[in-house]
Amino acid sequence: MEKIGVFICKSCGIADRLNIEELEAKAREQGINSVYSADFLCSKEGKEFINTKIQEDGLEAISICACSFRVNYDVFNFGRVAVDRVSLREGVVWSRFPVGENGEILEDSVEITSGVTFKDELMALAKDYINMSIAKLRSYKLPEPFKPEEEISKTILVIGGGVAGLTAALECAKAGYEVVLVEKEKELGGFVAKMKAHCETKPPYRNLVEPVVKGLISEVEKHEKIKVYKGATVSSIAGGPGLYKVKIKISAKEEEVKIGAVVLAVGFKPYDASKLSHLGYGVVPNVVTNVEFEKMAAEGKVTRPSDGAPIKSVLFIQCAGQRDENHLPYCSGFCCLASLKQAKYIREADPEAKAYIVYEYMRTMGIYENFYKTLQDDPGIFLTKGEVVSVGEGENGKVKVVVDNTLLGEKIELEVDLVVLATGMVPVTATEPVLNLEYRQGPALPELELFYGYADSNYICFPYETRRTGIYAAGAVHQPMTIDQAIEDARGAALKAIQCLTAIEVGHAVHPRTWDYAYPEWDLKMCTQCKRCTEECPFGALNEDEKAFPIPFITRCRRCGTCFGACPQRIINFKDYSIDMIGNMIKATEMPEQGYERYRFMAFVCENDAYPALDMLAYKRMSIPVSFRVIPVRCLGAVNVAFVKDAMSKGYDGILLLGCKFGENYQCHFIKGSELANRRMENVQETLQQLALEMERVTIDTVAIDDLEKIVKVSRDFAETIKSYGENPFKGW
Repeated sequence: MEKIGVFICKSCGIADRLNIEELEAKAREQGINSVYSADFLCSKEGKEFINTKIQEDGLEAISICACSFRVNYDVFNFGRVAVDRVSLREGVVWSRFPVGENGEILEDSVEITSGVTFKDELMALAKDYINMSIAKLRSYKLPEPFKPEEEISKTILVIGGGVAGLTAALECAKAGYEVVLVEKEKELGGFVAKMKAHCETKPPYRNLVEPVVKGLISEVEKHEKIKVYKGATVSSIAGGPGLYKVKIKISAKEEEVKIGAVVLAVGFKPYDASKLSHLGYGVVPNVVTNVEFEKMAAEGKVTRPSDGAPIKSVLFIQCAGQRDENHLPYCSGFCCLASLKQAKYIREADPEAKAYIVYEYMRTMGIYENFYKTLQDDPGIFLTKGEVVSVGEGENGKVKVVVDNTLLGEKIELEVDLVVLATGMVPVTATEPVLNLEYRQGPALPELELFYGYADSNYICFPYETRRTGIYAAGAVHQPMTIDQAIEDARGAALKAIQCLTAIEVGHAVHPRTWDYAYPEWDLKMCTQCKRCTEECPFGALNEDEKAFPIPFITRCRRCGTCFGACPQRIINFKDYSIDMIGNMIKATEMPEQGYERYRFMAFVCENDAYPALDMLAYKRMSIPVSFRVIPVRCLGAVNVAFVKDAMSKGYDGILLLGCKFGENYQCHFIKGSELANRRMENVQETLQQLALEMERVTIDTVAIDDLEKIVKVSRDFAETIKSYGENPFKGW
């Protein structure tokens, strides 16, 4: 960009602590002729003032030196004029204060090193930020929406015809979208259609009702926008959102359809009860699972399996093979309700029959507490917390169960006609191929490491997303859930599929960068086929050709920049986020001469958690050292080693990378960005060795969005550590 304007706001305390005339002069030193200052640039009058100057001066790009880019983003939108934001408010005057030994705020005039006041350093920080913004805009290119050459499909594929799949199909169709529904069984309805009854899916949540899925089946089969394939499977999915080519196998035939987005709703399978011999399954007659008992009830055969005798007593064992590291480590959520419901079957069939429920924790989610309370009032249903010690054969075909650690405080022994094991849910995707993706990173969705095939999605930040853009899991294949939860989950997945199609049609990214029209571009002439971009992409957005060159699928891309950060050849760039741009920003800062103890630290800060935390820190008037210059990055995964080399070569005394927590309970919006940045520290250490610098000069740390005090401590501790090593020997070169 050539015609750049700089607009400096004087309000919100900016002019109280900064010399506006000096800042204007600094911008003009950089060759900028259009430099203006005014009060409240975010006001109606302020925006009109900026608009007028854009027109009068023919500006292509402007730097708004005011508040954080995270606020007033809608105000400072001037169409095709590029806008960069300099955070003078949050990033300078609200978060940098001279602090005394006891934590008190001192005057800006206090001397902090020989002949240098805090005011001098605060002005130096503001000037650096303006220099960086101008350098950024000179390297900036306006992003263009991605428009594929091939026509985009807006048809939504729903895989699975159970309660979740049927709900998702109907929601999409009602919104006006064509739907293709694929069900592997000969009939629709899934597991719920085989139930005798289930708990109400609406208030008062106290009664049993006929399976709601029957009405859903009727609606789906009648809807003109839904095409149903029964007895069919998906044999392959190629391409990307909006451009999928899906092959559907029906008997010996195969049919290809164009698809825009996918809702995966294939449901669950019950946990393999043959692994529960210690609870009598497969060993003791008249021990069945909750799924087997439901079938018995639906068929009207609630009799003892061994001899057909009437059932007068049943004992339900909760968490059978669940919340157990040797089996399923998680709670399946529906089992307590299922056992309560089945106890009600017994009581309704025979008022003289007795039901016993032994649990470690009784979990009836949400308002289903009402159903639990209803069953507690039934004198024929006995509930106790306890530990099942043994399940063995009793007399006359009965089952003998010994329970310890009960609410009675003593061991009890029961003989019952039937024992029902409350086994849990295992997603169908853990036991059989479903999607069959033609992706370089494999045919299935990435799975949570500890959770038996459930799709890995960021439950903290965007629970409906999977790690394959355009594919949304719903129902019990997404996570364990009850019927009403599956219905709600399916509606959410349908909405996400529609949002994805809208984003692709317009040409911008999907969540979380839903405003982003930029996308990575490759200069393949310099590619060495190292495969790091294809291997490290968290969303499988890249395939490879026969020579191992990357093949980008832009509609799969979330614009996180992980490929950009991974590339050792620096051949991957965005129009508005490039290696040259960041390098020029670093080089645009002014470095004090060595020997005056005017330290400079660079912080590359994730825009998703760490940067918002910096803003909140500023709102609370908490202070970080004035020696830090902050560059927000899309994700720590988008930090290229070149950034570190440029900063250290410039003379920065230390570099701090602040990102999201990684590991088992990761918080990274882009799944693996912080983790990958941590791995890349080995390359950074090699760079430091080449420059003969201490390893500690580059440090990575993780913070949550509310870790304000931690950020203050980390930044201050880092500054003190680096000061103990002394200044960067490259400073002033």
